[in-house]
Amino acid sequence: MSQDNIFREVEEELRSDRMRALWRKFGPIVIGAAIAIVVLVAVNEGWSWYTNSQSAAASTRLYSALDAAGSGDLAAAEQQLDALAADGSGGYPVLAEFRKAALLKNSGDLTGAVAAYDGLANDQANPRLRELALLLAANILVDSGTLADVEARVSTIAVEGNPLRRSAHELLGLAQYKSGDLAAAQASFVAILDDPLAPAQTRNRIAYYLAQMTSLGEIAADADTAASDAPADDAAATTPADAAPAPLAE
Repeated sequence: MSQDNIFREVEEELRSDRMRALWRKFGPIVIGAAIAIVVLVAVNEGWSWYTNSQSAAASTRLYSALDAAGSGDLAAAEQQLDALAADGSGGYPVLAEFRKAALLKNSGDLTGAVAAYDGLANDQANPRLRELALLLAANILVDSGTLADVEARVSTIAVEGNPLRRSAHELLGLAQYKSGDLAAAQASFVAILDDPLAPAQTRNRIAYYLAQMTSLGEIAADADTAASDAPADDAAATTPADAAPAPLAE
C-alpha cells in the first residue's frame, strides 16, 4: 500500500471519528428538535380540529334555539340560548345573548329587553358590539322611553367618523320628534342627508320623514332641499314598511 493511501485512510478514519463524536454530542438535540416539530404540528392540527368541531356544535345549537323560537316555543329557545351563552365557544355566546334580548322584546318584555341590551353593552370589550347593543336598546326606548333615555345610549355614537352614526342620528331624530322638539328632530335628520356616505335606502327613509313633517306644517316647506327633492309619495314607495323604528305621525 502506498504512503498516500495510508494517509488517506487515516484522514478518513479521523473524519469518521469526529462525525461520530459530533453526533453523540448533538444527535439527541437534533432528534429532540425533530420530535418537538412533529408534536407541535400534531397539537396544532388537533386544536384546529377541536375548535372547528366546537364551532360547528355551537352553530347547530344556535340554529336549534332559533328554530324553537320560530315555532313559538320561547321557553325552550330561552333555555337553549342560556346554555349556549354559558358554555358555547367562539362568538356564539355573544350571539346567544343578543338573541335572548331579542326574544324578550318580541315577547313584549320591553323593560327586560332594554336591560339585557344594556348588560351586553356593559360587558362588551368590542366597541362595535357595545354600540350595537346600545342602538338596539335605544330603538326600543324611542317608543317606550324618554328622549333622555335614547340620548344616554346613542349620543356618543352620533359623532363624525363613527360607522353607526347614521342609525344613531335617526333614533335621536325620532325620539326628538316624539318629545315635541321638532327643530332638533329636523337637525338630526338633515345630518344624515348631509352625510355623503349615507346609503340610498337610508336617504329615502329620512327624506320621507322630512316630507311628512313638511306636509303636517311642522317645518317650513323649503327648510330642507333634500326633502323637497324626494316627494313623500316617491320616498314612501322606496321605503320598506318596517324600515322606520317608529312612525312620525301619531
